[in-house]
Amino acid sequence: MQDSTFSTRARIALLAPALAVFIAFWLLPLVALLQASAVPNALSAYREVLTNARYLHSLVATIALSLAVTAATLVLSTVAGLFLARRDMPAKRLLVALLTFPLAFPGVVVGFMVIMLAGRQGLIGAISTRLTGDRWVFAYSLSGLFLGYLYFSIPRVIVTVMAAATKLDASLEEAARSLGASPWRIFADVVLPALMPALIAAGAVCFATAMGAFGTAFTLATDLDVLPMTIYTEFTLNANLATAAALSIVLGLVTWAVLAVARSLTGATVAATA
Repeated sequence: MQDSTFSTRARIALLAPALAVFIAFWLLPLVALLQASAVPNALSAYREVLTNARYLHSLVATIALSLAVTAATLVLSTVAGLFLARRDMPAKRLLVALLTFPLAFPGVVVGFMVIMLAGRQGLIGAISTRLTGDRWVFAYSLSGLFLGYLYFSIPRVIVTVMAAATKLDASLEEAARSLGASPWRIFADVVLPALMPALIAAGAVCFATAMGAFGTAFTLATDLDVLPMTIYTEFTLNANLATAAALSIVLGLVTWAVLAVARSLTGATVAATA
């Protein structure tokens, strides 16, 4: 009996820190958001979000941008991750470190780098002026935001692809090769299905990150029509707390739905990747 009581107390003691963090940083803020979105009544703010053309456009633009970033990231990272996982080369560790270095940068720094690259005085504008006579400036648009999100999304997926590629069964590829399968057929029928759980998990996390990223968008411009900026505008400039809270709940629901679908397809991989 005493051993059972001690075991129960030990479990409670071990769970207490995690439970305290869960309550303080997730449950209480979520309850506060729900309460704020229920003013003046429970559905008015959500009705406004779902019927106002500006809010709907912001939601659709954010989802489309996140999907585009996710698709481009998966393609580029799969190619690079497989190459790095299967090739031994001089300074490979240095190359991997450089590719994953953007993980150390906050969104504000990423936005500043996009401005230095594609802003009014950026490198791309200077080159295009010399070559064509026109200055190409797209840092302050959705294209610039796409570039910024792509910049900090690729390192996460490359790491995931490299880890998954090292666990692939090489004998399956050898068997397919001995049967006369082309490299593309081997990739499509053997490698890609084996990588699919990791790609789905990494893609879901990439989508969720792009949906809620704020620092990069804030650095590039305050009038970008993406949901985090719309929430910021409603809260700080318009003092519309109810709508800002409702938009936050909608953003969270969309992100949660994507993560839930990915989890159902890959089990616990999404949580491990996140």
